[in-house]
Amino acid sequence: MAIFVAALDEGSLAGAARKVGRSPAAVSRAIAFLEEHVGAQLLHRTTRSIKLSEAGERYAAACRRLLADLQEADMLAAGEQSVPRGTLTLTAPVVAGEEILRPILDAYMEAYPTVSVRLYLLDRPVVLIDEGIDIALRIAHLADSMLVALPLGEVRRVLAASPRYLANHPRINEPADLSKHQIIAMTHFGIDSWSFPPAEGSSMARTVQFTPRLIVNSVRGAVASAVEENGVTRLFSYHIAEQVRAGNLKIILPADEHAPIPVHLITPYGRLSVPKVRSFVDFAVPRLRSYFASMTAATGS
Repeated sequence: MAIFVAALDEGSLAGAARKVGRSPAAVSRAIAFLEEHVGAQLLHRTTRSIKLSEAGERYAAACRRLLADLQEADMLAAGEQSVPRGTLTLTAPVVAGEEILRPILDAYMEAYPTVSVRLYLLDRPVVLIDEGIDIALRIAHLADSMLVALPLGEVRRVLAASPRYLANHPRINEPADLSKHQIIAMTHFGIDSWSFPPAEGSSMARTVQFTPRLIVNSVRGAVASAVEENGVTRLFSYHIAEQVRAGNLKIILPADEHAPIPVHLITPYGRLSVPKVRSFVDFAVPRLRSYFASMTAATGS
C-alpha cells in the first residue's frame, strides 16, 4: 500500500522507486501483487505516466487512511506521544494556501524540523478522511460532521474597483448601477449575474445581470485587471486586503454585501491527539486569527 501511494504522489513508478528505495521492477511487482490481491486493476500505466482506475481511486483513499492510522499507532507504541514527527498533510484554497497558510508553514517547519509537510492547494471541497488529509483551511459555512472546527475569523464577498476607475465612471449607489459598468467576472462568483441581499423592507434577493468585459478563472488576474482600472470585480475580502491597504482598490457598496463567511481550521475527530497535528494547530491558530483580524481591519466590516 505504501508503494502504491508513493507511486500516486510521485506520478510514476520510477518516482516511487526512488522514494521508497526499491528498483522500478520491484515497485511494478508490488503493485501487480496488490492488484491481484484486490482482484481489480488499480492503475492504468503508460511508459511515462500512471492514472488511477475507478477502483483505484476508492482504494487509494482507503490506503491513505490506513497508512496514516498505522503511522500514528507506531508513534504511540514507540512512546513518542509528545514528539511531533512524520508528514503533516494539509489542504487549502489556492490563494489562501499560497498567501496566508504557506508563510505560516515555513515558520512551522523551521520550528519543528522533524515534521515534513504536504500541502494540497485545491479550490474544491475535500473529504479529509477519504483523502488522507490531517488539516484543512476551510472558508465556508460548515455542516455538522465528525470534524473538529477551530474558528479563525471571517471573510466577505466584496465589490471593488480602482479609485481612478470610479472617478471616471458613473457613481455606484446601489447594485442596479452595476449594469452601467465594465465587469471583471471571476468564474467562482458568477460570470453573468451577481446576487445581493434583499433591500430594506423586501424579502426578495436582488440580482444584477451583466455582460462581462472580462471573464477570468484566476484571482490574481481579476485583481490585476481591477487595479489597472479595467472595471469592477467581486472577490473575497482577503483576496484584495493588501491592494485596499495600498490604496490601489476601493471596496464599494459595503452595505449591500451578503453576511460574512466563517473561516476555520478543521481536522478529523481524534487527530488532535497526534503530536504533529496538535503542534501545528497550537502554532498556526493564533497566527491565522491575527491575520484575519488585521484583514478585517484593513477592508472594513
